[in-house]
Amino acid sequence: MSLSSRSRTPLALVAKPSRRDVADAELAQGLVAREDWAMGETWVRFAPMVLVLAERVLGSKPDAEDLAQEVFGRVHDKVKTLREPASLRSFVYSIAIRTLKSELRYRRLKSWLSFRDPADLVDFRHVTEDVESRDLVAKVHALLNRLSPRDKLVFVLKRVETMTVEEIAVAMDISESTVKRSLAHASQRLTRWLEADPALGQALGTQLGMRSE
Repeated sequence: MSLSSRSRTPLALVAKPSRRDVADAELAQGLVAREDWAMGETWVRFAPMVLVLAERVLGSKPDAEDLAQEVFGRVHDKVKTLREPASLRSFVYSIAIRTLKSELRYRRLKSWLSFRDPADLVDFRHVTEDVESRDLVAKVHALLNRLSPRDKLVFVLKRVETMTVEEIAVAMDISESTVKRSLAHASQRLTRWLEADPALGQALGTQLGMRSE
């Protein structure tokens, strides 16, 4: 189901009593027990992480919020499969990445990965801090959207989220060699596209870790 067809109603969560001082392992146990405080605390603790990642990948705050609703729904459904309760953060992050991958594949199949209005685009912060033109920002998203879902996710996780190859492999449930191949493929394509647009290449080549001429 596409993000556009999902409800934008905020996830209904009740955080009573407050358990902000509990460890992730105890929080995971509360989720397994379907306790309301655990459901609420999971959102408070991990939603910012999921929202930032989703907005950077999807380029839209509303879409990121919709995807977060799905991510935490999946977390609640799958938490019983978590073997190490202390690894709850990694568990949530992995589900977020897999949900994003599915969303990108769905959009690609429907040809929905396209140019967005610059006003709706996410600011990459440190990646685009030297870019003043909204047109250039739009071009960055357009280039990233031309990559395959896997290549785009790998590139964003490596260059923007600064994750290691090992971390990406675990989070995406793929081999390290696949991560390296995907990153190389994305880098080669982006380098070629940047070289075809000197203005964009000069503005963004260094920040994205790409070779600029």
